[in-house]
Amino acid sequence: MNKSDLIKKLQEKFATYTRADMYQAVNVIFNSMIDSLKRGERIEIRGFGNFTIRERKSRLGRNPKTGAQVELNERKVPFFKTGKDLRLSVDNKK
Repeated sequence: MNKSDLIKKLQEKFATYTRADMYQAVNVIFNSMIDSLKRGERIEIRGFGNFTIRERKSRLGRNPKTGAQVELNERKVPFFKTGKDLRLSVDNKK
């Protein structure tokens, strides 16, 4: 499922709202999540999972095309950990 599929599914469920309204709602939610992660905050959605930021140290990597060494700077990456309810649902054990 991608973003437009999510918007379409929401519009089907809430037919009184327009597609533009659903687009706006999804964007507000995603932008709020992005802003929280930028501030280093943790996002917890009960039964679904947690989003956090992990810091990666700088290291030497390789360019796969040329094989030359490339220095990779330290960076922050988003990390998602599934909740127990989601894991069990996907595994058909709930």
